[in-house]
Amino acid sequence: MGNDTFDPVRIGVVSVSDRASAGTYEDKGIPALKEWLGRAVRNPITWEARLIPDEHDAIAAALRELVDERRCDLVLTTGGTGPAPRDVTPDATLAVADKVMPGFGEQMRQISLHFVATAILSRQVAVVRGKTLVINLPGQPKSIAETLEGLPNREPPVHGIFAAVPYCVDLIGGPYIDCDEAVCKAFRPKSAQRPKP
Repeated sequence: MGNDTFDPVRIGVVSVSDRASAGTYEDKGIPALKEWLGRAVRNPITWEARLIPDEHDAIAAALRELVDERRCDLVLTTGGTGPAPRDVTPDATLAVADKVMPGFGEQMRQISLHFVATAILSRQVAVVRGKTLVINLPGQPKSIAETLEGLPNREPPVHGIFAAVPYCVDLIGGPYIDCDEAVCKAFRPKSAQRPKP
């Protein structure tokens, strides 16, 4: 089945890293985000990728540009969410927010705690700006996938955060995001579900 039956979606992927943005090492955040989302989302995706240093004003400016000018429906950041002095991604994200969505950060830390005790040091946030959902993700590619996908085979299963993203995007006026259930089973109440194409 072709994906021309699905709404097009524009996704911003932002990797925040002093060293990768300076070319000191290869960025792994943007490829990890694109790889997971490319498997999970059935809609045709237009990507808007940004690789920027750990600087508050640069991060805030990139988020404003992706939302206000590039009209992204969803923006995911990776990196810069810890307690170190240069970790300012959550602060810059909150600076551009219309609404804060604390449940995303709570669940991301809950998932990561299954793997590392230091998950409580993460300051990831999610916000709504206009009609766009912006989510801070961890910096490690393995953690990005775990956070988005959850731990569906655990007993009891641990929900990944992406299961709630499509319905959130619906509620704020974005396109209908359809997921490949083999990767991520999105949750919507029955009244919000479209028939499967």
